[in-house]
Amino acid sequence: MSNIEVVGLGALNIDHLYKVERILDDGEAVINEAKSFPGGSAANTIYGLAKLGVNTGYTGVVGGDAEGKILLQDFKKVGVDTSQIRVKHGVRTGSVLCLSDRLGRRSLYVIPGANSLLTIGDLDLTYINQAKWLHLSSFADDRQFKVLLELIDRLDSSAKLSFAPGVLHAIKKLAILSPILNRTHLLFVNQREIRHLTGEDVIAGAESCLKQGCRMVVVTLGKGITLELGRRTVTAVCYIRDAENEYAIEPSSQDIVSEVDTTGAGDAFAAGFLYGLLKGKGLYECGCLGDIMARFSLTKLGTREGSPTLVELSQRYHELYNKEL
Repeated sequence: MSNIEVVGLGALNIDHLYKVERILDDGEAVINEAKSFPGGSAANTIYGLAKLGVNTGYTGVVGGDAEGKILLQDFKKVGVDTSQIRVKHGVRTGSVLCLSDRLGRRSLYVIPGANSLLTIGDLDLTYINQAKWLHLSSFADDRQFKVLLELIDRLDSSAKLSFAPGVLHAIKKLAILSPILNRTHLLFVNQREIRHLTGEDVIAGAESCLKQGCRMVVVTLGKGITLELGRRTVTAVCYIRDAENEYAIEPSSQDIVSEVDTTGAGDAFAAGFLYGLLKGKGLYECGCLGDIMARFSLTKLGTREGSPTLVELSQRYHELYNKEL
């Protein structure tokens, strides 16, 4: 137990993914492809880290059904410690209906299921506090948000918190999230989430999050947007900010890879970024590793199918930046 570097906590879901021509406001459209995959934001990140060889564990809840067994088995095949995942019998495992169109737009509908039964009693604080990092993502219900607040209050000062709030928590705004943000060492958000969270654009929003107590803010920007950094104008796929520095990760030649599915790309990015931090890399290099991981994830349908091995990540990193990982 003592050698676990990153513990994940967040909703555990089965993703039911439907590829459609376009996301509709109203009307009808044909489903081109339909598949189901293990999912959950923090769970996807922990899976990606484990596949890179990082010692990881997870704490959360699943139902006592076939879907719950699938989630446990998927973790175990890459070496994630599942001893702290509680099984809630008589209730279904959480699930997400995901519509994804050819333009990369998504529409997600959450059925919390067993996730809504998580209590502070399900969390082993000794297990969580012994890790270098706790990587936290959201739950759908307010009761579990209160559990997270209680956990944060009891988290050891030595444990670093990585937080990916997603839209479900980002819409709660800064004031409500402030107890978590004040304890957050590393915040992962995308462009839409930081606007929900702060009401500001990328750069001003990142600064607002730093003022709330976050040590580092990482904003993923999809295919890229234009940013004004001092006297420079850059196209960035990621913006990174801490108290002293800011970095923009610009698109690389790997972006010519055909995108199959954007679901889980942000979770993969977080895995690459955290891997870099664990290996002592600088923030810019961590951003490059995160971007590589995200681009790998785009090549396969589902949140984890495209997740690379350490050999694949190292090879791509060397090809793009002529550096050894």
